[in-house]
Amino acid sequence: MSITCLSAACSVESATWNGVQKEEEISGSKVFIGGQDGYDTYRIPAIVKSSKGTLLAFCEGRKNGRSDSGDIDLILRRSQDGGKTWSKIITVWDDGHNTCGNPSPVVDSQTGRIHLLMTWNKGEDNEQEIRENKGIGTRRVFVTFSDDDGQSWAKPVDITASAKKPEWTWYATGPCHSIQIGSGRIIVPCNHGNIVNGRSTGTTSHLIFSDDHGKSWHIGAVAPVGNESTVAELRNGEILLNMRKNKKGEWQAYTGRLGIKSSDGGESFGEPFVMEDLVEPICNASMINYAPGGRKTSKILFSNPADSARRINLTLKLSKNGGRTWRKVFTLTEGPAAYSDLCVMPDGSVIVLYESGKESPYENISVSRIPARVIR
Repeated sequence: MSITCLSAACSVESATWNGVQKEEEISGSKVFIGGQDGYDTYRIPAIVKSSKGTLLAFCEGRKNGRSDSGDIDLILRRSQDGGKTWSKIITVWDDGHNTCGNPSPVVDSQTGRIHLLMTWNKGEDNEQEIRENKGIGTRRVFVTFSDDDGQSWAKPVDITASAKKPEWTWYATGPCHSIQIGSGRIIVPCNHGNIVNGRSTGTTSHLIFSDDHGKSWHIGAVAPVGNESTVAELRNGEILLNMRKNKKGEWQAYTGRLGIKSSDGGESFGEPFVMEDLVEPICNASMINYAPGGRKTSKILFSNPADSARRINLTLKLSKNGGRTWRKVFTLTEGPAAYSDLCVMPDGSVIVLYESGKESPYENISVSRIPARVIR
């Protein structure tokens, strides 16, 4: 396998720990650099660790610009040394000028298979047209898998009929990792567009799940609120869905993110609530149970740009009480930053894959490894 080292001058900008400059406490590199390898922009990161310990960093490779629509491929790089070096780009799905994206990977701990949920739409259609049913086509849901540690991928299978209700318009899987809960069920966080009398009424979040190792998929709990979301299983077996707010609506009176829980494996939800400690500028985020030994713990980690107005200040936070309260653990960069995803390593360190840059958060996708001693 060809290895490319991307670690030159790669310490994370303005990294702080408990308010003190601690750049030596973390290691980092730029995994995807805008303008290189045939893509104008790389966006929408997602990361998982395979059963063999390989890190798989997914994203969208946007050919001609930063737009969410157009010629977009779903790609990845692999790392077999904990994120120090990365392989050349592997293309998971390139469908010509169409849009292939929203990666949401999960590793089946029982089979070792890596499942990747994703979405597709015509390259000519943008999100607003799809939301209002005015596009050439609509947003569709696909799944692929790898049985060789992410080196090659099966032909994507269209699961729209079982994962999307006919009245839903827009659709997004993740974008960030999915999870497998203790029962073996695979759960994918999603959101969808709603339309009433021909007009878009925004989005709400939902879950899809599989109980047969990805052979079939079903719509699970549907939330009355939310947009892009991230999901984690709590120590008590509850499922917590952590949701980005919509740009409009009653919840805009709060600066925090939205949460909602399921006590039946993601088939129904309770009432939504606000997590005021998780300030957001309306952006995607990531959440994961801190389980370095494989067994669920009381610690839940969360990453996002922690600012109420701008996509800056990418911060890692920790909850020890099921998401009721959160405290800051680490600031990866005080500068521009946007989407991120988390992965816990066996030694207790945490991998953060995130969008960042000097002038814009969409210049690069970087990776940083935070040591276990910081997570306390």
